[in-house]
Amino acid sequence: MKKVVLIPDSFKGTMSSSQIIETMKERILHYHPGCQVVSVPVADGGEGSVDSFLTALGGEKIRIKTKGSWGEEIDSFYGMLPDGTAVIEMAASAGLPQVGDRKDPSTTTYGVGELILDAARKGAKRLVIGLGGSSTNDAGCGAAAACGVTFLNKEGKSFTPVGGTLDKITHIDVSTMDPAVRALPITAMCDIDNPFYGPTGAAAVYGPQKGADDAMVASLDAKMVYLAGLIKRELGEDLQALPGSGAAGGMGGGMKAFFSARLQMGIDTVLDVTGFDSLASGADMVFTGEGKIDGQSLRGKVVIGVARKAKKLGVPVIALVGDIADDIEAAYDEGVTGIFSINRVAVPYKEARLRAQSDLSLTMDNILRFMKSMKL
Repeated sequence: MKKVVLIPDSFKGTMSSSQIIETMKERILHYHPGCQVVSVPVADGGEGSVDSFLTALGGEKIRIKTKGSWGEEIDSFYGMLPDGTAVIEMAASAGLPQVGDRKDPSTTTYGVGELILDAARKGAKRLVIGLGGSSTNDAGCGAAAACGVTFLNKEGKSFTPVGGTLDKITHIDVSTMDPAVRALPITAMCDIDNPFYGPTGAAAVYGPQKGADDAMVASLDAKMVYLAGLIKRELGEDLQALPGSGAAGGMGGGMKAFFSARLQMGIDTVLDVTGFDSLASGADMVFTGEGKIDGQSLRGKVVIGVARKAKKLGVPVIALVGDIADDIEAAYDEGVTGIFSINRVAVPYKEARLRAQSDLSLTMDNILRFMKSMKL
């Protein structure tokens, strides 16, 4: 082989995308020392997304002070890629790791807006924001307020809504948004299709992991219902009908309503931003993977997203995964050439994860041995 592309997802709780790439690369270069290996770490929108894009494309990590979920000053950051694309992890200013034991989704995304505003004023040409790892449920109102959107209460006074005060908003004026932000094309990375409110909405599904008990979930959900109605009347956006609007405590819906952002699957965003078509042009093989391939994967997660692109380029795709479900035959129609489980000794996950890296290396070794014997 003269050229291969490595673009695996992480194996959640086991190996990062970068670790998987390094393991694959080591085996490839053992059998094909002169091979050009193109590495594309996959960002899923959560923690590590900025570093993944910077590793793949270069650029600069910009560090600034912002407000955290509780309104306190924290150290935060975003990435600026060489082409002027700014990459933001909302978790860098409103993430679960920062709140520690102080979990409470009735807090704010104000700091996320400060990241957006700083990137826009520093001349970003487009913005990609990852909606993962959120600690809040304010539907992006805090972020919008930081960027100049005006929220009025019943007294006609401007205020910054938090997750617990969404029902205090009586009027929204997006015309006051900072001009630099308004002019910025924004893509929000979103791999879930939860609606804004209801039994499968932002508060009900994700509120408990952010510290909400049953009573708070009910209260937050009622506030999301109220806000959705207000946004529909005043901004003309039906967020409940938008798949993914419930992502990150309603940030998916807020990004659409306030920032006119486009919601896109994470892998599609990665493929667009990295210029996958150009990277994979002339490649002999693409190696990808994810923790488990199943029916959910066919919605367009990493393996299938990569395979669809590679199929158009006529490049074969090999997927290495932890587990293989029974209902994945359609993956081959999407462009996957072969799927291989790295669980070599068929043990439960708790045991398999401890040997995952060595099993990945051995599985790659077997594949490459076979390919070399076939002069591939």
